[in-house]
Amino acid sequence: MNEADIKRINELYHKQKEIGLSDKEKAEQAALRKQYIESIRKNMRGSLDNVSIINPDGSVTNLSDVRKKHKR
Repeated sequence: MNEADIKRINELYHKQKEIGLSDKEKAEQAALRKQYIESIRKNMRGSLDNVSIINPDGSVTNLSDVRKKHKR
């Protein structure tokens, strides 16, 4: 997701509030929003993969390892 895509999402949002969107614009808005949400999820996963938890027994659990176990 780049700056131009985010700008377009905002343009479509404002146009929707002011005068409404055509069917083509509604489809474009939905596709851009889907891309945006997927980008947020990907960034969040990347951040969480770098988090380590110190357990009460002193051991360390990396969240990336936990996610890999649950994917299987």
